[in-house]
Amino acid sequence: MSDADEDADQPTLTFWEHTKELSSRAKIIFYSVLLSTALMMTLPANLSFLKNPIEFYDPLIGVVLRTLKDQILPANVRLIGVELTAPIQLYVIASAVFGLAFSMPVIAYEAYKFIDPALYPHERKDLYPFVISFSILFAAGAFFGYRVLTTLIIRALMPFYSVVGAEQIISILDFYTMVLAITLLSGASFTIPLFFVLLVKYNIISTKIVTKNRLYLYAALYVVCALITPDGGPGSIIMMMPIVVLMELGVLFAKKYEKGRTSPPRLRIFETQTCRFCRRDMTVGAFFCDSCGKSQL
Repeated sequence: MSDADEDADQPTLTFWEHTKELSSRAKIIFYSVLLSTALMMTLPANLSFLKNPIEFYDPLIGVVLRTLKDQILPANVRLIGVELTAPIQLYVIASAVFGLAFSMPVIAYEAYKFIDPALYPHERKDLYPFVISFSILFAAGAFFGYRVLTTLIIRALMPFYSVVGAEQIISILDFYTMVLAITLLSGASFTIPLFFVLLVKYNIISTKIVTKNRLYLYAALYVVCALITPDGGPGSIIMMMPIVVLMELGVLFAKKYEKGRTSPPRLRIFETQTCRFCRRDMTVGAFFCDSCGKSQL
């Protein structure tokens, strides 16, 4: 049975039925994240509080944040609350972030069940390697951002405190939000080559987007990394280099899917073709050359 025949056997839902299903799955995700966040806010780090339930117990999220501080922050740097409500804000934000992380299996499952009826059998086969590769790359990127980037960025910023005559005291919100943001963004950035390979495999784009525009793409990547990292200097370069390496590996891997392919990609952005007369680059699909103006027909 072909992919089209198997797809035809599946029941067709109306727009409102799809909307209703999406709403119900979104509710499950919302309640899952809410429950995980509540658990992170209330779970105790140990059971010693049972001996004296009236005493304020040490929540698990507090242990996680202190461990993060001990691993990242230099010993000679102190954290300060600054605002009266800053610890509470941090407590809620950190609980929500970790609650979202622990809810990812539920989110992935609900997303898969929603799109599964629209997938062909060969697309379902591609889904499992994609999920595994995505998980590995995201975890590697998050680990790189947490253990390497944040440490280097903080140490690179510390000398400027003495330059301007300031004490090395950091706001807790600034410190923890920077660490969490860089960790998550670094993890997400490591998955970009994976999406690139997938788009090439399904003939949506071609590898020429990268091979013919490396200078512009990597210059834009540096600008994005500079905006993400607070120092805008060494940290940006360190964050950029693994992405460049992964992207080049992705190009080599994606070229295997282009071998023997005759049809052009559906999305031909940044691509050029050579004029028949002046041999200069011109816009793909144009009838007249941008340089000499002669017809290509």
